[in-house]
Amino acid sequence: MKQYPFLDLALANAPYMDELKAAACEVIERGRYLHSTQTELLEQEIAALCHVKHCIGVSNGLDALRLILRAYKELGMLNDGDEVIVPANTYVATVLAVSDNGLTPVLCEPREDTMNMDSRLLEGLITSRTRAVMPVHLYGTPCWDPTLMQVAREHGLLIIEDNAQAIGAASDTAGLNGTFVTGGLGNAAGNSFYPTKNLGALGDSGAVTTNDDDLANCVRALANYGSDRRYHNLYLGYNCRLDEIQAAMLCVKLRHLQEENDTRSAIARTYDESISNPRVKTPVILEGMKQIWHQYVVRVDDREAFRAHLADNGVGSDIHYATPPHRQPCYRELSQLDLPLTEQLAAEVVSLPIAAPTTIDDARSIADIINRF
Repeated sequence: MKQYPFLDLALANAPYMDELKAAACEVIERGRYLHSTQTELLEQEIAALCHVKHCIGVSNGLDALRLILRAYKELGMLNDGDEVIVPANTYVATVLAVSDNGLTPVLCEPREDTMNMDSRLLEGLITSRTRAVMPVHLYGTPCWDPTLMQVAREHGLLIIEDNAQAIGAASDTAGLNGTFVTGGLGNAAGNSFYPTKNLGALGDSGAVTTNDDDLANCVRALANYGSDRRYHNLYLGYNCRLDEIQAAMLCVKLRHLQEENDTRSAIARTYDESISNPRVKTPVILEGMKQIWHQYVVRVDDREAFRAHLADNGVGSDIHYATPPHRQPCYRELSQLDLPLTEQLAAEVVSLPIAAPTTIDDARSIADIINRF
């Protein structure tokens, strides 16, 4: 076992173990495993956290995005072949949600400082078929600025946030509804509670957040076989429901989310202050933003040698993401795109330990190891 593991979920969840066990036992003993009190409570609390009217618990983050796009199609706001601008530098799930709905993904290069989608490039990507833009708050850094808002408004575009990595983050620019917390900035947002996330379940789960009443009703129906009431199916829907056990686990973890985010922020600042090796480029800390540091991602020219050095000194690491969407075998039709910065990032990024059990003292020690590279 490494002295500084990249992630250990058993240790990460250990402080909450008694609460998690008690919550699970309560659900089991109640005998209601779907559509019950824990899901309702979680939806209320996530809606409050994101400053939105509606939260619909669903099966995972990808399904959250799929359901939003499908609902917009059912509501007549999107049609087959319409274009959705997505970041080129993202996990493939962002793009899969678009393709799965018969829509066309248009990839936008990132900014070098944040690694998020570069809103300055949006205008040049818009065509007569563009209907939406999907910013991803990558690694917990909000992807939101006045340019994104202005372009979307001028062209009548839907803004659908991929908030899978940024629950609890906040922008320094108000969103469409005047609020600042990610998940409530655009027209709708897909959220993920995969176990590794800052707010992580003990299995797959996710949520859709929105202020749009019609969208919320449509998403809720689509996620439950397309039914608005029992045995009455408005749509050709799916089974994308959130179960009570996972909702109960998330209600427990939600009570500790602020502490989790604050700890990661302190570790990120420790890395930023302590890493001085000129061969290692640290991520930008944006003073006006609330970043929640789902990952702390550095860039190194000689990545394999760097990771070997870390491993030799007991430091775990990971790569998010080694292969961008347009280089995936399933997206051969995108392989000819010229996306040099996306490909450079994919070749250089390394994620350092930031989740529990990593401590501030660990971060200082890891920084010392990095400075010796």
